[in-house]
Amino acid sequence: MKMIHTKLQGLAILEPRVFADARGWFYESWSACKLRQAGFEYEFVQDNHSSSLSKGTLRGLHFQNNPSAQGKLVRCTRGAILDVAVDLRRGSPTWRQWVAVELNANNYLQLLVPKGFAHGFLTLTDDAEVQYKADAPYSPEHDRSIRWNDPEIGVAWGISTPILSEKDAKAPFLSESDVNFEFLGGQ
Repeated sequence: MKMIHTKLQGLAILEPRVFADARGWFYESWSACKLRQAGFEYEFVQDNHSSSLSKGTLRGLHFQNNPSAQGKLVRCTRGAILDVAVDLRRGSPTWRQWVAVELNANNYLQLLVPKGFAHGFLTLTDDAEVQYKADAPYSPEHDRSIRWNDPEIGVAWGISTPILSEKDAKAPFLSESDVNFEFLGGQ
């Protein structure tokens, strides 16, 4: 498994080694040992799976505040998505910066999103499925969102009228949020 580090400290793209032949393909989607060897410590406790029927569906930007923050390992297993992570760690040299990666069922890439980041995705195809592992369980009282089109963050989604849930359409801007992440230097 190849680890591709991004400009945001702790955020990485995982590119698995795919073994393909006339029968199909096989790949190791994650390995605790290989992540540890690359300097990442995750103990995943929950798997999530979402389906979006229509191209242009945007889910995010979501996170859980401390003490229930979540790290995630995200992959797209059907269709294609633009996967986005935003650094929300106050004091980070990359605070409010974001990275976008196309994940799709054919490139097998995954995005490793650490605690302290908001996460969201836009479906680039109809009938898209996203699966992700989380290293903390869902906590409704810590669940938060940031507005998908917050000008302070400026994610280039490439769409002006996405399909949104009511929750995402009404999410606060970062300046109105109670986000409680701090950059601890070596994260």
